[in-house]
Parts: sequence; C-alpha cells; structure tokens
Amino acid sequence: MQWVSALSTRPSLEAAVDDVVQKAQAAMREPPNVGFVFIAAAFASEYSRLMPLLQERLPAIPIIGCGGTGVVGTKGNGQPQEVEGEPAIVLTLATLPGVTVRSFHLTAEQLPDLDSAPDAWVELIDVPIDDQPQFVLLADQSFSKINDLLQGLDFAYPGSVKVGGVASAAANDGSSGLFCDYRLYREGLVGLTLSGNVVLETIVAQGCRPIGQPYWVTEGERNILLGLEEQEDSNPVPHGGSSRVSQKRTPLEVLQDLIQTLDEEDRMLAQNALFVGVAQNEFKQDLEQGDFLIRYLLGVDPRVGAIAIGDRIRPGQRIQFHLRDAEASAEDLEMLLERYQQTKPTDAIGALMFACVGRGERLYDEPNFDSHLFSRYFPDVPLSGFFCSGEIGPVGNSTFLHGFTSAFGIVRQP
Repeated sequence: MQWVSALSTRPSLEAAVDDVVQKAQAAMREPPNVGFVFIAAAFASEYSRLMPLLQERLPAIPIIGCGGTGVVGTKGNGQPQEVEGEPAIVLTLATLPGVTVRSFHLTAEQLPDLDSAPDAWVELIDVPIDDQPQFVLLADQSFSKINDLLQGLDFAYPGSVKVGGVASAAANDGSSGLFCDYRLYREGLVGLTLSGNVVLETIVAQGCRPIGQPYWVTEGERNILLGLEEQEDSNPVPHGGSSRVSQKRTPLEVLQDLIQTLDEEDRMLAQNALFVGVAQNEFKQDLEQGDFLIRYLLGVDPRVGAIAIGDRIRPGQRIQFHLRDAEASAEDLEMLLERYQQTKPTDAIGALMFACVGRGERLYDEPNFDSHLFSRYFPDVPLSGFFCSGEIGPVGNSTFLHGFTSAFGIVRQP
C-alpha cells in the first residue's frame, strides 16, 4: 500500500497541475488505483479546465475532488501545509492492493425516501452491504438533502465509516466545483467507496470543551429544550428514567446558574461561543469529551425558560453545555489524537483532512495549526484535504454534518 500527497502553489493552473502530477508520480512505486484532488478558490474561474488537464497526465482511475477556500497538502519535506486564500492544488494518489474502489455522483432527486428499505440505498450506491464499504463524501453547498443522505447511508451500511466535507469554493455563478472521474459537476455530491483490504478510521474534533455537568432531558419538543434534570452519582436510565428523583428545572435556570460559576474569561466567552453537546451513548455512565454531538444554541425563551438548539432533542437524552475558542479547539484535537494513538495501530499509510473555514488562521492566528498538530502524532503520514463549509464525520454510531470541526479520515491496512 502507498499513499502520496503532492502540493503546488504555482499561480498558473497548467504549471500547478504539471507540478503535482510530476511530484506524485515520481513518488509512486506502483501504478495508483485511486485519486483525490482539491483546488483552491483562487482557481474557481478555471475549474472547467482542471479535469481535462489531469486526464491528459493520469491513468484512468477513480478520482474525486472539489474546490475549497483553502487546501491542505504535503510538501516535499513531508511536512503538511495549509494554503488559505491563495492559488494551490493538492493531488493525492494511492495504490491500494486488494481494495475495490467505486466512485459516484448523486443529485438530491436521486435519493430514496427515508422510509425506503436498505436495498434502495444499496441500489443507489451499487455496492453490496457485505462488501463493508468505507465512504469519502464531498457535497456542493446547495445539496439540500445531505442529512437525509447520511441518515440513509447509516441505515443501509451501519458498520461503514463516512467522512468528508462540503465544498467551500463558489464560482461567479454561486455554484461550487465537484470533480468525479475527470468530469466537473456544479451540484449534488460526489463520493467513493473503498472495500476490501483497507480500514478507514476517523478523528472528529469539534473544537469544544464541556462546562458544568451533564443533565437529563425531561421535556423537549423538536429542537426545543423545555426541562432538565440533574443527575449525580446515579446510573443512566435511557428514555426519561432515572435511578433517583431529583429536581426538574428549566434549561434557562440551569444555564444561568452555570454561568455564575464560571470565571470572568469564560463568562465573556459564553456570550458568543456557547454550545450544547448531546450525548450519543445512552448507556455510558461516565461521559467524556468527544462523547457529545456539538450543536448551536440558537436562542432562549425567558417566558418558559426554554432553549432552542440546532438539532432535534427528545426526553431521555443527556446534554452538557460547551464552550469553543482557539485554546479549547487545540486541546480537543490534541486529546483525540492522543486517544487514537494510545488505542489504535500506528500503521496508517495516509490521511484526509476536512477542516471548517472558521478554523485555520482565522481561529488560531497562525498557519498550519491543525495539520502540524496531526503531523506531530503521525509524522510520516501524507496528509491532504481542504477547508469546508461543513464537515462530515461520525460521533458515536451515527454520521453527522458538523461546523467548526476538523475531521480526519485515516487510512491503514487491516
């Protein structure tokens, strides 16, 4: 197995394509059987020329890619680099023996109804469930049914990893560039599946740290939190039960009391960077950072003490308030990298990075933060990716569309 990432920052499209192809092919020991390409928004007016240029220079292999406001690639010295707001192209080529690759393009109109049987989704993707495919997904910003797609793929392929992002580079007409098998698409979603002698694992860093303690949701309607119950030193009982009786309070009361316990810096941060984490494991007693799906806190209703969040909520779930800033984001990613390194094999051959456009220099005030932190734990693993308008990755056993997240797809042999 081999995975190569090549980055070029040459301002001419032809020169940049020649550069990445030459670098990638020179590093390959065997012919590649899969590819990825990410191109900066600075080339948006030339997206239509990218695929013909690559097709002239590369063998006919499954290849997908998209545009982004920035891209992430590996330089000649093996060190990753994040290029934001400037011309750049990243080409990844991989030789994966014993791996079957299928690439595809979908539109929203092609998706089965969510009430459909798994067979409808399998027919759409054209990969049997028994193949246990792993997915890389790249969507256009206008792809309105991305949550339906993720839910449907989880339903049909429950043991498969799905990771990716939403293209962030918009051309003059407001559409994004998606690439699949040497064709340009302006809408929909492109993806590929990897089946066979390969493992795809993920790190999804949502950039938050928990504050306070978890609470049971005692009352909720759609995305409105209406009642919370404190749970201390008691075993979790899903779907609204508890092993002891405790006081039920409005979410606003809980939040107001929590803010009073914070230091001045965190109280200031809570004014603009307060989020709600929804626990994804109903049975895990001691919840940890990374066990929560982070969602926006959309607003409060002082009349009834309710809080609106950016996802559906139901009684029996557990929530915890979170804060997000550069320090929390860095600590969250490092904690997850350390946890992965301690619990997983270290024979990764390559990785993809899907980072929110709100991260990078905009968040950290320095370049290459997430990619260099990743490289500290995976010093010899080629990395490539782009800055997204939404990141795709699992939390718990389900796949979600995130914001302000860095999602990594790590490829290794079984």
